[in-house]
Order: sequence, then structure tokens, then C-alpha cells
Amino acid sequence: MKVKNKNKNLIISDGCCVQYGDTLALDNVSFSVSKGKKVAVVGPNGGGKSTLFNAMTGLVPLANGSIKIYGEDPDEAKKKIGYIPQKNLINWNFPLTVRQVVEMGLIERKTLNPFSKKNTQVVEESINQVGLKDEINKNVNDLSGGQLQRVFIARTLTQGSEILLLDEAFSAVDVGAQEDLMEIINDIKLDGKTILIATHDINNIEEKFDEVICLNRHCCAFGDSSEVLTQEVMEEMYGSHNSMFLNHSPGNHGENDGSWVFNWTI
Repeated sequence: MKVKNKNKNLIISDGCCVQYGDTLALDNVSFSVSKGKKVAVVGPNGGGKSTLFNAMTGLVPLANGSIKIYGEDPDEAKKKIGYIPQKNLINWNFPLTVRQVVEMGLIERKTLNPFSKKNTQVVEESINQVGLKDEINKNVNDLSGGQLQRVFIARTLTQGSEILLLDEAFSAVDVGAQEDLMEIINDIKLDGKTILIATHDINNIEEKFDEVICLNRHCCAFGDSSEVLTQEVMEEMYGSHNSMFLNHSPGNHGENDGSWVFNWTI
């Protein structure tokens, strides 16, 4: 799958491959995202959604291919990215307040005085933007799941991130909280932010997102959310990656010309 119009795209993944030992976690993944888009990253458990975000932030190395963000490699561009991992990957054993967590976003700004009047204003504006003004001094362990997600969104806003990656932002969050989060995310998008959200929920996805990236260790499809989720794509996305790509293995990501061999007898 070749990426077109590279000069118009903010994020370009071109044949991205990630290996964990003898396992191909991402296999020849190609897609592109334009500035200001709200993108759903969907696929099964183990489909590579979290791995993709880790690759985009430089947390895991690429075995093959490339990812460019503003034309830079992930290690160079990571200051432009705000990453909110899954809740179960965060250590909650620290008695921090909402304000203290959001203030952590100032680290990326390399400010000489994190407690200056200007920085205090940045923190408070970020907290207000996600609707947590009244909880600013509350311990994060006393917040609901939806409120916790809003705290981390506020931290990325304080960081000044131009790209937001949210990994399973809606998991273990009730419907009302999901709607509140989407409203906040939509407001952030209006500020010109580019937002990618990994999610299992594909219900009404065309109403919530501009574009969709469908992952099953490879990129099954990407593009307009109202067009890409065809029956064929759904079968490929929730089918067996190994059965479809018999010629792919660690260190071997397809034939010499980079093409894929499909086996649909699954």
C-alpha cells in the first residue's frame, strides 16, 4: 500500500514494521494523516494499536520502513506529541493532585520557572478547558475514569502538543463520560490539533471521526470513516494475519518487490 500526496500529510507511515523477538507486531503498515484530522485507530486485541502509538513516539524501534512526523523521525518529533497510554499502564501509587499531574506537561516546555505566573495560567487554562476547574486540588485517585482521562488530556494541552495520541480513551468509561470526552476532543480539534484515538468501538464511527486506520498487525485500510469499513475490510481486520500473509516473518516482510501475498482460504 503506497502513501499518496506525501507533501500534504503531517504523519506518514511507510512500510512500518515492529518486531518483538520472533513476533511481527506491525507488518508493513502504511498510511498518512493530514493536519487537523480526528482519526480512529481500530482493530482487534493484539492488532498493533498500542504498538503503533509506541512507534510513533519513539518508544519502540522500527525493524523496517519509516514513520515521519512533520518530516522528522519519531525521536526528533516526540516533543510535538502528547501520548495518553492505557489506564492500566499508569502507576497510580503517587498521591498527586489534578494540578500536579497537569503541571508535568510543563517539563516538555523546558521552562526556567515552572511556577511563573505565565505557566500557572497555562496549567489553569488547560484544566478549565477539560472542565475540571472545581477538581483542581483533588487527588487523582479520587476521580472517575472519565475525569482521569480529562486530566491527562489537560496535561498534553499544557505540554503544547500538536498531535494527541489516546490509547483506549473510552475503555472502562460510561456512555455519559464518553460523550463528555468526545465533546472535549472536538473542541481541541477546532484548535488545529491532530488527534488519533485507539478504540475497540466501531459503532457510529463515521459520525465521530474524520478518518479510520484499520489494523490487524498490517493496515487493512485507511481513509474516510464513511467509506473504509466495508465487509471485506472487516473480515480482514478480524481475521488471521498469519494466514493472510504466509510469506511474512521476522526479518522478511514480503517478497522482494515489497508486495503482499494474500491467502483468503481461512
